[in-house]
Amino acid sequence: MRAVILKAFGHPATLETTPNPVLGTGEVIVDVVACPVLSYAGEVLSGARKYLLDLPVIPGNGVIGRVAQTGPDATQLKTGDWVYCDPTVRSRDNALTPDITLQALSAGSEGGLKLQQYFRDGGWAEQIRVPTENAKALGDIDPDQANAWASIGSLLVPYGGLLAGKLQAGETIVINGATGKFGSAAIAVAFGMGAGCVIATGRNKAALSSLVEKFDQRLRVVAMQGNEATDQAAIKEAAPGPVDMVLDLLPPAASPAQVMAALMTVRPNGRVVLMGGVGTQDGATIDLPYAWLMRHNITIRGQWMYPPHAASMMVGLIRAGLISLDLFEVTAFDLKDFKAAIDHAAANSGPFRTTVVRPS
Repeated sequence: MRAVILKAFGHPATLETTPNPVLGTGEVIVDVVACPVLSYAGEVLSGARKYLLDLPVIPGNGVIGRVAQTGPDATQLKTGDWVYCDPTVRSRDNALTPDITLQALSAGSEGGLKLQQYFRDGGWAEQIRVPTENAKALGDIDPDQANAWASIGSLLVPYGGLLAGKLQAGETIVINGATGKFGSAAIAVAFGMGAGCVIATGRNKAALSSLVEKFDQRLRVVAMQGNEATDQAAIKEAAPGPVDMVLDLLPPAASPAQVMAALMTVRPNGRVVLMGGVGTQDGATIDLPYAWLMRHNITIRGQWMYPPHAASMMVGLIRAGLISLDLFEVTAFDLKDFKAAIDHAAANSGPFRTTVVRPS
């Protein structure tokens, strides 16, 4: 099969012919139809992100494809079924504290590295091998919609945060850092879950304006100025009432003050979910106001990725019309043009933009 292979960080990945993956028990082989390209894929391949990744590797995760082969433990999947290949691979020998790897992206830990060394290769190829439980059935789809379905990964990450925060229908939520890939998708997911009002914050006024054009009056935007007190006041003024929940998705380059400006707007008994990157790349982190949190019964929850059942639930939200894939502008490249796809993804990382490679 044709596949893009990265042999060493900092050295160009190449398109080569390599053996097809071999099926094992507890696994599924999927014919790749479309695979997303992360906006920071170039940084991963160069080693700039310093992700724990055993090389050589076929990059790419979040495949939309069709089942080619199933192992003996598959009781419902069958050849030809459309599936989403969930890249969040969990070890099976400790359900309480599983090791996790993001297939073909980042192992995260030494335990995750053991997983990655086996489920190592991703979707910039004609076929991919995934654990049986990671092949999430999509039902029948029009083949022309495969590219659009490749945006499901953008929705799943913030969905994990909204599930963790137990967002309820009718509530007001602040999406802190709403102009990026995951922050903008969080708006669509929150409304799909029944949010009464979403306060979207960001520093890019043009990106905020583009969000206003996509949603109704339940979306209110706040252009952050970088002053904690001023930004906090602006968020409260934009809200129609008490803020029930805050979901922080700010990138590593953001300051702790940006996190605190949103966090401190939540009402007594409110919830805050932290999913962003502040403090993850040797930067400053937040100092939590102990007394204020205690006296106001604030729940703070960290959340990385999403639970195993989330992908199937997201398919249901999309199928029900509660979340529309039409929000996404998708640009597709042939697998042989993967370098152009990497450049395009980096230059088009704004709200509701997806870049995919297709092996055929």
